[in-house]
Amino acid sequence: MDTKRISELREIARQIRIGVIDAVYSASSGHPGGSLSIADVLTYLYFEKMNIDPENPTMEDRDRLVLSKGHSSPALYSALAQRGFIPKEDLKTFRKTSSYLQGHPDMKHTPGVDMSSGSLGQGTSVSCGMALAARLDGRKNKVYAIVGDGESEEGQVWEAAMFASHYNLSNLCWIVDLNGLQIDGKIEDVMNPMPHGEKFEAFGWQAIEADAHDFNSLEEAFAKADECCDRPSVIIAHSVKGRGVSFMENNVSWHGAAPNAEQYEIAMRDLGEK
Repeated sequence: MDTKRISELREIARQIRIGVIDAVYSASSGHPGGSLSIADVLTYLYFEKMNIDPENPTMEDRDRLVLSKGHSSPALYSALAQRGFIPKEDLKTFRKTSSYLQGHPDMKHTPGVDMSSGSLGQGTSVSCGMALAARLDGRKNKVYAIVGDGESEEGQVWEAAMFASHYNLSNLCWIVDLNGLQIDGKIEDVMNPMPHGEKFEAFGWQAIEADAHDFNSLEEAFAKADECCDRPSVIIAHSVKGRGVSFMENNVSWHGAAPNAEQYEIAMRDLGEK
């Protein structure tokens, strides 16, 4: 990827992170840590990879994205706003009673959302159904799902992984957001799901390691996933929880908390906005 395009994507990712902080601060609630860690992945998917059209968000042949870790909805909403699916100013209505931007994604009311998610593990199963349905219908679209590393402790995730391998769903690609932290602490202390790559390979998947904050690394990883034509692929995206905001990075207390006014100003400065 040329340096000009990388610079453009970095700026988009910066704007997505600003949208995350604006949304959570305006709501006085939400999940900023895991939203910030997937901002670059969402940037690559929505601005470089997926076949989508903001003017026709329900087109039949579009690629699908399932945010299985639905509590990271601020990042998804911010990406959708940057891509033109929803107005950017609506991000500040996040979690308000009258807003369509609920705490977890709602496909009935939010353009560009392909699945209502929130109950961890369920997004993986639905993504399998989407991929199998696409193949049965003779469509060539891809299905992507972003899965939390803490979420990967769910048994349903591995049942879905068996399903995808059994049916050779090569049009399916999961991205595991491996930031190492979940609401109760380090994933290795709560219920260690690692090593992800070896486990997915044992389940019949192609496992690919990537740096979640390096666009060249992401490009290489998704290219490998595209080349695989006989089984599903998973990208183990090594990320930093709270990426981009100094006091949130690698700090589990920001899994589900909103910044106060002083912290908001610091976050905006960290992100180069003020």
